[in-house]
Amino acid sequence: MSAGLTAALTAEHAAIYAYGLIGVRLKDAAEAEAHAAEAAHRARRDALTVLLNETSVTPPPAEPAYAVPYPVTDAASALRLAVEIEERTAAVWRAALPVTTGDQRGQALAALTDCAVRATRWRRTAGTNPLTVAFPGRVT
Repeated sequence: MSAGLTAALTAEHAAIYAYGLIGVRLKDAAEAEAHAAEAAHRARRDALTVLLNETSVTPPPAEPAYAVPYPVTDAASALRLAVEIEERTAAVWRAALPVTTGDQRGQALAALTDCAVRATRWRRTAGTNPLTVAFPGRVT
């Protein structure tokens, strides 16, 4: 259980970092959506940190920086990264499902669902089709 949740915490740290790059390249409603997404990932990070501490697991700290797959230089690359970061984070949460039980599994499923919904919103904003994927978080 703890390995799945510590991996999820690392993914949340990376998502927060990515949204720092994403938000500055967007305007208006998309910028507000990026700030809301970052806040959601921060809330998940904080809840995971508390949960890990309560179970006597040392939470992994955030890295000073995370690698991004390409430069984020404009709104199009920011939107593409937003979709990708939500898909990557969803994949980590999906991997946590079989190694969690009870409330922790419920939290993992809620996080997976949130990431899938955000990825769909970002695809819509970017004009990408299809808007949804059949199995969110499944690594192909």
